[in-house]
Amino acid sequence: MKLAAHELHDLNELTMSCVNSITNMGYMLHHVQDPEFKMILERHLPLHIRDYNMKVEFLNKMEGAKKELPLLSEDKRVSTETLQMVTPAPPVQPRTMVENMNDREMATAYLLTLKRAGREYAWAAMEMVNPEIRSFCQTAFMMSCSHAYDMWQYMATKGYYPVENAEPADIAKIGAMYQVVPENSAQFQQYMANYQNPTVGNSDQLYQ
Repeated sequence: MKLAAHELHDLNELTMSCVNSITNMGYMLHHVQDPEFKMILERHLPLHIRDYNMKVEFLNKMEGAKKELPLLSEDKRVSTETLQMVTPAPPVQPRTMVENMNDREMATAYLLTLKRAGREYAWAAMEMVNPEIRSFCQTAFMMSCSHAYDMWQYMATKGYYPVENAEPADIAKIGAMYQVVPENSAQFQQYMANYQNPTVGNSDQLYQ
């Protein structure tokens, strides 16, 4: 597979990041106490391994990766109203002497890993020349988003990640600053008639 120099280095960084993610997940699976958290890790790990293996194939095989990452649907399990009733967890303080991480520390580490990976995939997708690798990075970004949403919901229900509703007055104040652009204008309709952007679905197919 032909790679531009910057693609090679981006893939190297992304692959090294995946080594870190999978290694940490392996540690967590043997130390986590909460069955719910463990189930999330068990469900996510095979996709992280597929993600890693695809990058290894992009780096080593002329034909590139043969497998695919699925485009995941986000699963909303808790409502905003429910989260408002969750009691915040006790204050946390970073530990400087650590033999084993507790569930809260591991959940925090995993969520932050997913967020970092998502940012890296999004940035890399913008830079990739090879269409297959570009598509892979886009799908891997969506995987990171979906997995981060799983972990955010878990942490929020445990009180590790407090959620606060915005005040209605603040929403109204900021919302009033913007007005909708009419999509039925002659100019807009002419552009729509002259140019058809290729689509593969709608945003409502990415979540439930």
